[in-house]
Amino acid sequence: MSVSAQQPHTPAEEIGAQFASINRQVLEMAKDFPADKYDYRLRPEMRSFGAVIVHVASGNIFAAKAGRGEKVKWDELDPKNYKTKEEIVALFEKSIADSSATLKSLPADSFRKSLDPWFSVIEHSAEHYGLLVAYYRANGLVPPASRPK
Repeated sequence: MSVSAQQPHTPAEEIGAQFASINRQVLEMAKDFPADKYDYRLRPEMRSFGAVIVHVASGNIFAAKAGRGEKVKWDELDPKNYKTKEEIVALFEKSIADSSATLKSLPADSFRKSLDPWFSVIEHSAEHYGLLVAYYRANGLVPPASRPK
């Protein structure tokens, strides 16, 4: 084993890897879930599957703006503005691209001072990933990550 392989990852590398991983998993679900079930809700008062994806995209947009140092609040995107699976997937892909570009543009040593907003957005996305798994199971579907490889 080389010396570099034994070195711990930097905070910037760890955050980048976790951010990419959770976004990859949610995007896979967004692309995979049947379009005719995007309005499905576990309960009437809960968000639909599509609205959950829009909500997670909001977190990515928040991270991109906060990561660039913009004064930002967690402004919720209105899911009513995204009516189809294609629109929601495109929004989510754009939110990933924008936030990932911001994340990669930051100096590595900035993560030694603070992991925000990245850590909180990763945690938020992971919580909603678990919720999306429930939407799959309630519809008799197997989430992509649980399928045999």
